[in-house]
Amino acid sequence: MATIASLREWLSLPPLTPAEDYGFFGPESVAWQVWSYPTSLTVGFQRAVVIEELDPALVASVDATHAIYDRPRTRYDRTLRYFAMVLFADSRSTAHAADILVKIHSKGIGVDPVTKRSYDANNPQSQLWIHLTAWHSILVAYEKYGPGRLSEADELQYWAECARAAELQTCDPADVPRTRAGISEYFEQMRPQLIGSDIARKAMRHLLQAEVMMPEIPLLLRPMFKVVYAFLRRGTLATMPRWMREMAGLPTGWLLDALVTTPMSVAFTLVSLNARLQIQLLRLISPMTVAVAGPVLLKIPPASTTTMTPRQAQELYGYDIPAQAHQALRDKQRARVFGRGEAPDDQGLIESQAVLGEIA
Repeated sequence: MATIASLREWLSLPPLTPAEDYGFFGPESVAWQVWSYPTSLTVGFQRAVVIEELDPALVASVDATHAIYDRPRTRYDRTLRYFAMVLFADSRSTAHAADILVKIHSKGIGVDPVTKRSYDANNPQSQLWIHLTAWHSILVAYEKYGPGRLSEADELQYWAECARAAELQTCDPADVPRTRAGISEYFEQMRPQLIGSDIARKAMRHLLQAEVMMPEIPLLLRPMFKVVYAFLRRGTLATMPRWMREMAGLPTGWLLDALVTTPMSVAFTLVSLNARLQIQLLRLISPMTVAVAGPVLLKIPPASTTTMTPRQAQELYGYDIPAQAHQALRDKQRARVFGRGEAPDDQGLIESQAVLGEIA
């Protein structure tokens, strides 16, 4: 009886509160259409965090904190919540979260042990890499396992919305390509800079294990979830270019890539037909994200149906644009790390818990 009661509680739908406004996109946006599909915060997001590790500066920062190994669930949960806020949350909350993110990234500095070059998580080019890898991965998963390729007009709108979202990062929105060809060219330009180092390969293999991000699964459901995890891993691998997988030492078999496509597509189609089921799965993957994406999935209207750009929100709510924000803290962190050889201060990480969720 205790097991059944636990399972019933685990499957219950949490209470959801309407947002203050539609944030930066709204229901008419292509970004909402793509990011709200169940491929996005599963295969799409897993693909993004795996591919990101090929950037030596990013993986050096990730490896230094060790958070993906010490607390993978909360690390994944907080990151997913932030990206969901950018897409679905109200303008005030998201502008605040983006401002806090600059503080969090201020501690992501040091010297890459592989290239021997210094890195800074707030570096505009590092932020552009993260931003484009995420938006591109979400679209790749949507088109492979979801409704299919966007129309030319929708695709142009999607990349324009991607550039709008970049106003929340330290990168220059003008650097965001606005076409599929432009995105492909960006990744080709990045290719010589990417390294399948030992620390990158370790991180990528770790992040491909969906189970490390999951909570304790009820005993009755564990056999089913072992199958789910295996399909998610292979499904994510199947979306990655062969050259990336070879660089990272990951499986490249075309036959398994082909075999996984149909069952993944069918499963995601079925899930997409039931918003409550989508919320339950999201609750499993990222409980902190449910309050953000839940109202969108259930079509709960916000208090105000207005939208604005991030720049408008930053001006309205009194935040500096990210590239210029918190320079004193960033200088302080550089002085600690590069000047005195000390560990960076955790100020931003501590402050972020009220916005993105607890660290532990």
